[in-house]
Amino acid sequence: MKFDGSPFLHGVIVFILILLLFATLYPVIYIVSMSVSDVDAVLNREVLLLPKGFSLKSYSLVFENPQVWRSYMNTIFYTVFGTFINLALTLSCAYSVAQQRFFLRRGLMVFITLTMMFSGGMIPGFLLVTRLGIYNTRWAILLPGAVSAWNLIIARNFFMTTIPDELIESARIDGANDIGIFLKIVMPLSGAILAVMTLFYAVGHWNMWFKAMIYVPNEALQPLQLYLRNVLLLNSPEAMAGLDDIMERVAYAMQLKFAVIVIATLPVMCLYPFVAKHFVKGVMVGAVKE
Repeated sequence: MKFDGSPFLHGVIVFILILLLFATLYPVIYIVSMSVSDVDAVLNREVLLLPKGFSLKSYSLVFENPQVWRSYMNTIFYTVFGTFINLALTLSCAYSVAQQRFFLRRGLMVFITLTMMFSGGMIPGFLLVTRLGIYNTRWAILLPGAVSAWNLIIARNFFMTTIPDELIESARIDGANDIGIFLKIVMPLSGAILAVMTLFYAVGHWNMWFKAMIYVPNEALQPLQLYLRNVLLLNSPEAMAGLDDIMERVAYAMQLKFAVIVIATLPVMCLYPFVAKHFVKGVMVGAVKE
């Protein structure tokens, strides 16, 4: 029996998509509901989807903690400056290896591709960071892994398939140098790939915690996600510094975890809709291989 184009097949596809939508939204709704429900309902596991009661006590406890604000500011710093460094290095290198007249481009691409297959490992990386003198500094988070080989390849393919060589040559004939061509001609025409790279790198920095745990023992420099890890796995006592009663600490221990998760993920969820259309276009164009 043939179902192509039939109402039956259409209904099956719609049903599957609804299931996928529910599976995607349920964890988000559940976490938000747990963070704003009454603490007794959270303790008794009464929250299944929608909130039971309403309380913002967990959020007030989180925002009263100075460590949260310090970690938040650190994460914003790492995201902004780290993304800027990533974009500057990745896009400039990708543009260089995309030029046909650059005689080292094939050798560099082989070398860059090899880094996707082989890694020095954690211990050599730690030794490198230590001997460079950037251990327990912000540079230990910003510099290692500043260029992603995968992102560089996507950006290179975008430049090769989107920016006409004739445009570059005409600008060069008019007297523009390579830096001027890159900044004044190539970058204004590369909004799609710029949005893709910004989203990739910014989300990576926002969610980063492992490098901070390895390279930055100073709590004053640690990002929000590392603080979130301490709350989720170690039940950090600093998160409940505003509670003196032991029973209150026990009651809010679980709910605080959900509140911190919401606070940590909300900015990225708000950012994504603004770059989604550029994200799809940039990935599709940059994925074309020649």
